[in-house]
Amino acid sequence: MPSVSALFLLGLGLAGAVPSAMKRQTTGEYTMGFIGCSMSENVAQGYVANGGKHMWGPYGTGGLVVQSWTSTNSASWALFDKQAAKYGKPVEVWVQICIFQNPGATYDEVKQLIANARQHATPEAKIWITGQPIYPDNPSSCFLAGPQGPTLTTDLAKKAGADAALNVTYPGDFKLMKGEVQDGCHANTAGQRSLGKQALAIWG
Repeated sequence: MPSVSALFLLGLGLAGAVPSAMKRQTTGEYTMGFIGCSMSENVAQGYVANGGKHMWGPYGTGGLVVQSWTSTNSASWALFDKQAAKYGKPVEVWVQICIFQNPGATYDEVKQLIANARQHATPEAKIWITGQPIYPDNPSSCFLAGPQGPTLTTDLAKKAGADAALNVTYPGDFKLMKGEVQDGCHANTAGQRSLGKQALAIWG
């Protein structure tokens, strides 16, 4: 039976050895921070439930879409900094692009998120970037982001990952399948565990 990690990489079209750019920087506990919204909370909830200890657990990012993180002095970053004070500045940060249907997000805003993440982490921190989870068997799901919202966020993440000037890594999409969604958008308990396993496959 293939490992969870192998299955996840196969799903991303990345079967075989993990490229060096895709490998996490450290195995230290709680040395990886994240920013995002309730969708990243769902990932963190499942990650902790599956025994993950490299990335921070959930810390109250519900509703914090892109515009909540574009000012480096925002209340959102104050929450992040409290975690950094508890665990130390992270050596890795996962940036999840979260949106409401209105106003959505621009690429310039995404670049600002990345710049701000570098300010709040260690100087050489590795930055990962993804969009919100996608829904392969219900592409129009997530009423908060709008019918095309999840696709927009993943497209922005892919663009950032391909932009050499940004030096960030796009590891692929998070996925929520039928039966893993509780309200047309957020993960139910099964969905959280699924997202957590996907996160473990990337970050350990």
